[in-house]
Amino acid sequence: MPEFGFKLSANAVERFWTMLAHYHGQTWNASEFGRSFGMSHTTALRWLEMLADTFMVQLLRPWSANLAKRQVKAPKVYLRDSGLLHTLLDIRSGADLSKHPRLGASFEGYALQQVLRRLGADRRECYFWATHQGAELDLLVVRGSRRYGFEFKHTDAPGVTTSMRIAMEDLGLESLDVIHVGQETYALTERIRAVAFERMERDIQSLS
Repeated sequence: MPEFGFKLSANAVERFWTMLAHYHGQTWNASEFGRSFGMSHTTALRWLEMLADTFMVQLLRPWSANLAKRQVKAPKVYLRDSGLLHTLLDIRSGADLSKHPRLGASFEGYALQQVLRRLGADRRECYFWATHQGAELDLLVVRGSRRYGFEFKHTDAPGVTTSMRIAMEDLGLESLDVIHVGQETYALTERIRAVAFERMERDIQSLS
């Protein structure tokens, strides 16, 4: 762990990682982390950025569109290693995972990594988007003037939500793919698809 003027005990480092695991798939609260470890929120954020630079953590920056709606401005955080995440959450088997309240977040983080690999997207092209009114998009990939949206749902029968329709319109998305755990890929609307996770290699095209 970096120091930045602070040296944590081994127990504190373990607590830091455990706390981070519980934030997996959620927006980062630097002030809460700072208070927990007796440091400023800016130091806590620098720690997180260092972990992102060493590829231990995936940070999605918030996309700030020129809209009248108030938008979330904190980054979203994921542990890149699902094994580490499950260890920190004391998930010891597939059966444990299937019953765990963080099952959806675990799938989201793992599927997100696979989508980014398949797209060949640089991390500087990757964002998430959310408004204080409740609309959100798990992953926004911006390549030049084109914008592609992705949602991750641990279900075998995803549907179109109001949030997806708002994201399509407000962000001007070329398309929106809903990655799910079912067996088939199929159209939900003209520009929104349900994409089976196991079919991603065939059904999602690289951006390069």
